[in-house]
Amino acid sequence: MHKTAETSDFKHAIVEKYFDTVYRLALSQTQDSHKADDVLQDVFVRYINSDKEFESEEHIKAWLIRVTINCSKSTFTNSWFKKTVPLSDDLVFEDPDEEDVYFAVTKLPQKYRTVIHLFYFEDLSVKEISEYLRTKESTVKSQLHRGREMLKQYLERGAEFEF
Repeated sequence: MHKTAETSDFKHAIVEKYFDTVYRLALSQTQDSHKADDVLQDVFVRYINSDKEFESEEHIKAWLIRVTINCSKSTFTNSWFKKTVPLSDDLVFEDPDEEDVYFAVTKLPQKYRTVIHLFYFEDLSVKEISEYLRTKESTVKSQLHRGREMLKQYLERGAEFEF
């Protein structure tokens, strides 16, 4: 098989494997399904067009997460960005408690929302999160602790609690 065909097949397999991860993270960050779709497309276009030499599949995953976070942040700096209603009704949860927790997470400030999402929804370790976010493990642990405390207060007090 020709090298470009092999590369194309491999990149296609990576897109399929990490499609849901990138979308969920983008949705968590942007809180809007349309913006998450745009981020998803942007991330994978960058990946497919990238000539970057990746050391391993883990390196690719870390790169995709980092680019997803960066692209999500950039949606808030675009000149046409306006405040929108968070998360549309396109998510379906079997357990109503899961829905409450997920939507409570979306209310967190972004730095806490990011680490909570990566830790609980993507099952990443503190070490992996610190590597992906290029921050200290102690910072990730601190943000996880503060984020959990905020979630606890929000879930106990309801909408009256402000972050």
